[in-house]
Amino acid sequence: MSRPLRFALNRMVAPSLTLPAFLQLTRQLGCDAVEIRNDLPGVELEDGTPATEVRALCQAAGLRILSINALYPFDVWNDERRAQALRLAAYARDCGAEGLVLCPLNDSGDHRDAAQRARELRTALSELAPILRDHGVLGFVEPLGFPESALRFKRQAVEAIRAIGGLDVFRLVHDTFHHHLAGETEYFAELTGLVHISGVAAEVPVEQLRDAHRVLVEAVDRLGNAAQLERLLEDGYRGALSFEPFAASVQALPDVAPALAQSMRLLQERLSCTAASA
Repeated sequence: MSRPLRFALNRMVAPSLTLPAFLQLTRQLGCDAVEIRNDLPGVELEDGTPATEVRALCQAAGLRILSINALYPFDVWNDERRAQALRLAAYARDCGAEGLVLCPLNDSGDHRDAAQRARELRTALSELAPILRDHGVLGFVEPLGFPESALRFKRQAVEAIRAIGGLDVFRLVHDTFHHHLAGETEYFAELTGLVHISGVAAEVPVEQLRDAHRVLVEAVDRLGNAAQLERLLEDGYRGALSFEPFAASVQALPDVAPALAQSMRLLQERLSCTAASA
């Protein structure tokens, strides 16, 4: 039996559009939710757009804001990170975002050993939990599958969240790109609050894949998006599937809507076929 998929758009899909145009694109494609970002120059949040304006525009368009993406590097906790967390949590609350994406340090110059990384991850989560609770937003922890990432695996995040008593306020991001890069086999659908999807067709060794290779999901899909999504749905995930391509080839499209629509059709068809044959 076919499962209707709940697609959403991350602002990275079309960073050159104005916010009203981006929201119009989202509605045009039949999506009901968006993610906004704090790391794109010239658009909200970096352009100083007030949170109340973002809220009003999204409400007028009938769209939910899934997250602000992202607090980085959330797992290196210091006074600067606390200030960033407070600022982003307040913006998320005021614009109506449901959560704040939390990305770990991704730096080949990080010389901490595994034990130190684990301790500092727990420290950061412990410090973030009351901030998020006070502001009424969730923390979406997103392991990054790059070899140099300080937090590559979802199990590491789950163990840390449980250790600090944070199951009420923290959820996982399942990113199909990073799941593939990390070679993960565990899913944790019951703790997943958000899914990021993108595709890779380039014939590049896995360990050399980077954000620039992330396109929309196409017929050739090295990440196996359909299989990953099928597993998440089978395990009970019912949340949004948010497109997050970083490739310049996608962002340079004069009209990204047809390509997005094609990706949505492809995934829906592949999952329908899988469900029908199960």
